[in-house]
Amino acid sequence: MSTANDMAEMPVQLPRNPVNEAEARSRYFNSGNAFNIKLPPVPGHIFTDEPAKAMAMQKTGFINCDQSGKMQCAFPATTPLMLARYAVVKADETLDTTLINTASIWYVIKGKAGIVVGDETAVLGTGDVFLLPGGVTSAITADEDSVFWAVGNDPQLKFDTSVPVTGKDAAVEFVHYPAGEIAHQLDVVYGSNANANTSGHALIFSAVKTEAARNITPTMTLSLNTLKPKSEQPPHKHNSAAITLVVAGDPAYSMVAEQKCDWSPWATLVTPPAAKHSHHNDGNGRAEFLIVQDGGFYYHARTMGFEFY
Repeated sequence: MSTANDMAEMPVQLPRNPVNEAEARSRYFNSGNAFNIKLPPVPGHIFTDEPAKAMAMQKTGFINCDQSGKMQCAFPATTPLMLARYAVVKADETLDTTLINTASIWYVIKGKAGIVVGDETAVLGTGDVFLLPGGVTSAITADEDSVFWAVGNDPQLKFDTSVPVTGKDAAVEFVHYPAGEIAHQLDVVYGSNANANTSGHALIFSAVKTEAARNITPTMTLSLNTLKPKSEQPPHKHNSAAITLVVAGDPAYSMVAEQKCDWSPWATLVTPPAAKHSHHNDGNGRAEFLIVQDGGFYYHARTMGFEFY
């Protein structure tokens, strides 16, 4: 028995005389030592080396945007619940994209390829977005050297040792958003005015199974955000973490917790949860950036906490 006078200093309490294995597995804490866990913060960071490596890579494979060491995660992670990665598929080669997650959101940076997802197929081209269900056998075969960007909730499943549900009860199914359709739908958005309660002209991606929640997966959101020339998205914050792919913008940058993050082609920006941030387009063309957030959790829990400064 501990002799500590302060509850916060007490070690874990063990069962006194367990009569079986189920009782022996029990552990006890208190209101002083159970809530004083100090975890490293999610680092704000912009990955620029990884896309450069992907563009120069001479073999088929993945490049993770991994911050697990800085966050003390026991598995690859860009944020505690999401993993961003670049994928390279060389011409006439095949990449196995069967991943252990609920879903992964993909963007075709360059190239042309075919994809097989279960018993479905599609032809992929530059600028396409597609959604892959986790646990379903899938593979990409490239017609020419191709580079992709993807974000999945792999760390979420690793954290609670879950496995993806497949079949009719799966949370998501394969969805393909061709580049031409994306451009058309964004034009439709630009045909309407943005009011003071919106964050600018953005296209939000959803699907049949998640239409009611207006998300692309139960836990992740995907938006194609834009900034008109010589404009900015004002400082704001939200409780979800964000992983952003720079699609277009020269020169453009983001401010994340007072740190300036200059954009470069296909860089991946990490915005920590609840961090003040803003996006700025100093160029003469429209800036575009894809943002994946673990916002589905916070919408469902009624704790998104979005607000402008």
